[in-house]
Amino acid sequence: MPGQTDLTSAKNNKNDEFYTQLSDIEKELRYYKKHFEDKVVFCNCDDPFESNFFRYFVLNFNRLKLKKLICTCYVTSPVLGQQLSLFDVVGGGEENKNKPYKAVVTKVYDATGDGSIDMFDVAELFKNGENELSELKGDGDFRSEEYIELHESSDRVVTNPPFSLFREYIAQLMKYKKKFLVIGNINCITYKEIFPLLMNNEVWLGNGMGRWISGFIVPDTYELYGTEAEINDKGQRIVATNNCLWLTNLDIKKRHEELILIKRYSPEEYPKYDNYDAIEVGKTNDIPCDYPGVMGVPITFLDKYSPDQFEIIGMGCGWNGNSPLVIRKYPQKQRQIDKKGKETIVGKLNDGTPLIRIDREQIKGTYYEVDGNCYIRTYGRVLIRNKHPEERKSEK
Repeated sequence: MPGQTDLTSAKNNKNDEFYTQLSDIEKELRYYKKHFEDKVVFCNCDDPFESNFFRYFVLNFNRLKLKKLICTCYVTSPVLGQQLSLFDVVGGGEENKNKPYKAVVTKVYDATGDGSIDMFDVAELFKNGENELSELKGDGDFRSEEYIELHESSDRVVTNPPFSLFREYIAQLMKYKKKFLVIGNINCITYKEIFPLLMNNEVWLGNGMGRWISGFIVPDTYELYGTEAEINDKGQRIVATNNCLWLTNLDIKKRHEELILIKRYSPEEYPKYDNYDAIEVGKTNDIPCDYPGVMGVPITFLDKYSPDQFEIIGMGCGWNGNSPLVIRKYPQKQRQIDKKGKETIVGKLNDGTPLIRIDREQIKGTYYEVDGNCYIRTYGRVLIRNKHPEERKSEK
């Protein structure tokens, strides 16, 4: 999809100029109010007056009963001027361009006296010195000592971090034991640096993924194409996606809502893997209610995962070939036959991706042949076990 291509390119090219829409922030953050009272919130990697994270927290400062809001930023950004600009506060001279700043908010009120609170009041409170706006000493990198000091002084981190540095960014949050809520690509679930955190219930998914996040604001330099891209009524260029999620370690009600399971296990419907002692479950809704063993489910299962109902055992995917859960290895050379009959010698069957042994008459697409046996590879699978399976009817 167009949105997916753009975000993948941003990751690969380390071009991370994707800004979250206020409506998506409001939709997710409404479930976390209890986590912010009397807390210091840090929105790093964000530009106040351009960042909708800053906008959300500063305009809800009193409702959330925040203690302090900290945001780090640059005077210029790719979408500068679409909202109120820092130029309105620090001035627009050349000497102020491309400098990193720290914004610290401890109070928000109707400073302009117009009867309401908006971003012009926020700007006025910076101008009169009631809130702090100061230049950073370093270059504004989130890995700098200056940033780490801000990290340590905060209670909550909420932002849309650079996708190209997502692994490193999460590692830093975990190192300093920060409570956080961030946006990432759905594929981060399968990262070998992230999945163990999910498996050990150190982090989990927020309230929604995929189309729950409706799209990102991008600079004018981005080409818009396809049905998933548009220019909204504010003149902002929007690239919609179906491949992002919220990642957090703040507890939410959804995390404790159990799936209603209605299907029952049968060996005909749920084939066993050849290289794992587990069965294949192609859809989350098809998880059998009465199977006590290990099951391989799509990674999107984690959007419905409750640690009260399931235990995560491991991950079956292309980087996990040395997992102790793998029960079978194959000769290093295997025959890959695609749907057109083209043969290639490969060695990928030992990479940890779950394999299903099939009969030749069942083959519909690409398959692999080893020692006269035929196999198909599934997509990456989360390996789970039901903590409270129902009794099988035949066992009663």
